[in-house]
Parts: sequence; structure tokens; C-alpha cells
Amino acid sequence: MEKSIKVTEGGKNVRADVFVSENEEDISRSFAGRLFSEGLAKVNGRAAKPSLKLKEGDVITFTLPEPEAINAVPEDIPLNIVYEDDSVLVINKPRGMVVHPAVGNERGTVVNAALFHCQGSLSGINGSVRPGIVHRIDKDTTGLLVIAKNDRAHKSLTDQLADRSLSRVYYALVNGNIKEDGGTVDAPIGRSPKDRKKMAVVPDGRSAVTDFEVIERFGAYTLVRCKLRTGRTHQIRVHMKHIGHSVVGDKAYGIKNERFALAGQLLHAKEISFIHPETGEKVTFSCPLPEDFSAVLEVLRKTKKED
Repeated sequence: MEKSIKVTEGGKNVRADVFVSENEEDISRSFAGRLFSEGLAKVNGRAAKPSLKLKEGDVITFTLPEPEAINAVPEDIPLNIVYEDDSVLVINKPRGMVVHPAVGNERGTVVNAALFHCQGSLSGINGSVRPGIVHRIDKDTTGLLVIAKNDRAHKSLTDQLADRSLSRVYYALVNGNIKEDGGTVDAPIGRSPKDRKKMAVVPDGRSAVTDFEVIERFGAYTLVRCKLRTGRTHQIRVHMKHIGHSVVGDKAYGIKNERFALAGQLLHAKEISFIHPETGEKVTFSCPLPEDFSAVLEVLRKTKKED
């Protein structure tokens, strides 16, 4: 389906992707960017970058791909639901659960469980493999994940991710004693040149910024609160390793011969805040640390007290 929009005075000097998302209710900024990048959106009949600044009188034409049918298989898998209404579903994801189906993980994912729970009613913007998925957390990371139940909610939440009004806070136990009380890691992340399955801080990577604050020190370990300003793959894990304090239990980026036998990294998405897509009010959700994370902290506090 082809559509067109004429740029009025109010659209002068506005980015092309921003203009389209603001004028089309069901198109997020990230999706608009993809339309331009893939040549499905043009300005005055010519290919254009998403970042092009528009002029009054410009005509944007774009072709929307046919919506993909949701064909992931619903599965009766229990979900730890923190909040739910007609627009959003907020869950506390357990360790070991993949967010969406992929090669080798076609079943048992958050998507499979959410499709069953919501009786197939999820946003279709991300297609058949990732319905409703606005953001992701790693398989062995625990904590809060927000899922969109319709396209309107999905657009609102992805726009908030883009403008950083959707806030995500993680707790992490890291190796070593961080002497500063807090700081910011501003280091670009991309594929590791040594191992393409991993991410790393690389000069030509995508901008990545993580703020951290020390909560508690245990000599050889530090409990930190991390707030994402960007959302790159493995961002906190890579940034913590970059500053010499890898996340405890991290099999990809951590140290060898860990003191604790863990099933995965002690990294927990503890808080999430966003503007509710329907009410327009800011909402904040939090969830407790998982049992294995709390158990390690209990051991460390006991040892600290004895010392």
C-alpha cells in the first residue's frame, strides 16, 4: 500500500523519519527509519536517508509492506506477570528463557508464552517471530520486560525507547572493587573482531552509554545500579568488562574460575518506567532480585560482617 504526505511549514527542518512517525499513527520512528533505509520511502521521488532535514513542500511517498501474520506457536508456559492491561504486559523474565523464537530456540520463549496468555492478541509490528516485543533482555539476564498488546502501544513504546523517555534500570554484581561511587561509561559497541558471536567496545561501533552507581561493596565484588541511556546488545556486560569489572557469572565476558557456581550472569532488570500509551501517565514497575542473586549477596554480606 502506497501513501504520501506533503510537508507543511511545521515540518521544516524535521528529520524525515521523525516526520513520518509523527504523522502516521501506526508507524514508529524506528520503523520509519527502516522504510527509508530499505528504499520503501522517498522524498520528492528520490531515495533519502532517515536523517534528511525536510523542506516545506517536500512530498514523502512510502510503501508499507503487507503485515506479517503472527505464526509463532502459542505455548502454555507460566509467566510471572507484574502488570497487565489492554495495552501492555509487564513480566519478570526468569533466567534461561529466550525472549523470541530463533534458530535453535523455536519453542519455550517469552513470545510463545505471551501468545498463549494473550490469546494471540499482540502487536504485529515486529512480524511473525517477535510479536509484541519492544525491547529484549539476554537469555540469562533476569527481570522486567514490557510487551505491547497492540500496534498503537508498540509505536508509543518504541518511540519512547528512541527518545529515551522509557527508562530501564539494572542491578549487577561485578568482579572487583569499584572505588568511585559512580560514573558513566561512554564507549561504542559493535561486533568483536576476535569473535563475531560476541560484542566489544570498538572504535567504529554504535554509540553506547551506561550510567552506574555503587550500591554496596564486598571487597572483591561490587553491587552496582546501572541505567541505560542506549540499548545495545549486551551493553552492560560489555561496558562493565571494558572498565575491568565484569559481571559475576557471565560466561561470555566474565572471568574464569568464578567463586560461585551460577547458571548465568548476576544481572537483573529491576526497574522500568514509561509513559503509558493510553493514559499518558508515567508508570514505574520494579521486581525483586531472583533467588540465586539474593543468595550470593547474603553470603557476601555474612562474610563481610565476619571480617
